[in-house]
Amino acid sequence: MQLTQKHCIPCENGDPAITDENEELFHKQVPDWLLLRDGTHRIRRQFNLKTFTNAIAFVNKIAEVAEKEEHHPDIYIFYNKVQIDLFTHAVGGLSENDFILAAKIDEIVSKL
Repeated sequence: MQLTQKHCIPCENGDPAITDENEELFHKQVPDWLLLRDGTHRIRRQFNLKTFTNAIAFVNKIAEVAEKEEHHPDIYIFYNKVQIDLFTHAVGGLSENDFILAAKIDEIVSKL
């Protein structure tokens, strides 16, 4: 099943992060995201929009999806640039939820 067809499942403190092998498998489905393993494992993607207003509108669309999935990214806005970092605080690294939300964000981008 494709990541965009899945839904995030709440993680509990103490649940394990996914393995490096699974990170690689999921990463293949969202290749535009940078896989970072410097301390906390996370994925990151940066977006360049035309204006500040476009950046805010984009972030609001991400917020709607994140709220529905109950999985919330770290979002940084630098005028017309948006950076999204995803990792699961409860597991101290990456979970499948991070890749699900990344795929859904990629869907938003494809419709811009």
